[in-house]
Amino acid sequence: MTLMARSALALAIIASIATPAAAQQPVGQTITIIVAFAAGGFADGIARVIGERLGERLGVKIVIENKGGAGGNLAARAVAQAAPDGNTILVTTTASAINPTLYKNMGYAASDLTAVAIVGSAPESFVVHPSNPATNLKQFIAAAKDKPIEYASAGVGTGSYIAAEYLFKVLAKVQTVHVPFPGGGPAVTAVLGNHVAAMAATVPGMVPHITSGKLRGIGIASAQRIAVVPDVPTYIESGFTGFTAASWVGFFVPAKTDAAFVTKLNAAINEALKEIQVQERLKRFGLEPMIADTAATKRFFDSEVDHWGKMVQAIGVSIN
Repeated sequence: MTLMARSALALAIIASIATPAAAQQPVGQTITIIVAFAAGGFADGIARVIGERLGERLGVKIVIENKGGAGGNLAARAVAQAAPDGNTILVTTTASAINPTLYKNMGYAASDLTAVAIVGSAPESFVVHPSNPATNLKQFIAAAKDKPIEYASAGVGTGSYIAAEYLFKVLAKVQTVHVPFPGGGPAVTAVLGNHVAAMAATVPGMVPHITSGKLRGIGIASAQRIAVVPDVPTYIESGFTGFTAASWVGFFVPAKTDAAFVTKLNAAINEALKEIQVQERLKRFGLEPMIADTAATKRFFDSEVDHWGKMVQAIGVSIN
């Protein structure tokens, strides 16, 4: 082999070694995390907690941008269409598993995004005003057999709404009157004032009202009871065998982002989740931390798309 040929081979080997390492870094010195919901919510709070750690671990500046609207689709579309260079990350919720079935046209395809990490989850729940005598879902439904069940939630198309509609219409086979509100706060106010009989919501927002006695939790859509509200029975205990539903927060990137960088980002997020302070922050949001590699994250997300998709189809709801 000539000197020139050996030099060319050496350069090729160096390039083959260097390219994956380079691909593990974003192109620029700033990563923008686009949050699919407004500032102040739990998705935003978690994006900021984890984002701070990512900046330290990756040696880049983290910028948080809130881009709410269309049930999370505006932010998801923006990230799906972004350059797959590691500079743009989406933080969203269970909406990303619900919307592919719920919306006739999201403006992007679910395959345009890659799930990097699902960092925490919290079960759905159902609460009533304390003047209601029901202490579990079975009692509540039995009392409502001759009239539609009226309940509030934060909007149409949320996980809380879909889980409640599926529970009542498909499993319990009773009619409902859904009262949508523009957010969780107004819905809670209405139920606290007994203007609406009940409410479907994720557990975090309900814990203070349940523990204070201002609202009564009559069901949680988890496999077992949870420590923060141990007296609230599960849906399974109330006779709805196998039915669970939870909201979660996840990190996503454009689908064609280099696999090596996705793995590195997943590892950095998981390291952050191992910190006691981060775990405590998530638990204050009412979320149970979740740590998984990229393969397990993909399996979980795919199963969630299927799980929520079946519920959406069963209740027959869609958004144009």
